[in-house]
Amino acid sequence: MSREDFLRTAQPELVADVTLYPTASGGRRSTAFLGWGCPCCVSNKPPIVGYDGWPLLDETPLNPGDRRRLGFVFLSSKEAADVMRAAGKFYLWEGGFIGEAVVVAEGDAAE
Repeated sequence: MSREDFLRTAQPELVADVTLYPTASGGRRSTAFLGWGCPCCVSNKPPIVGYDGWPLLDETPLNPGDRRRLGFVFLSSKEAADVMRAAGKFYLWEGGFIGEAVVVAEGDAAE
């Protein structure tokens, strides 16, 4: 099973309101599609510690500057989801901070 196939059917471990920063503000230079993931960090200050996370994108891509409510799954599963929920907010890293997410639910379906 491919990562994309897994993510199409995965149940979210948490749901967050995600904002990708505009490219001019240090965000991604390209669109994120189903299968894209990045380290998720509870702080944007050193030391930077992250957990591999994948937003549950549908067939609608996420562009720099976009905001959307999305489910997330994590490589380390329960541990990472618990850390992100406890923090309430986390940052998306891709060679620099490219966005942020505010946790809104435990693991209900994204709207």
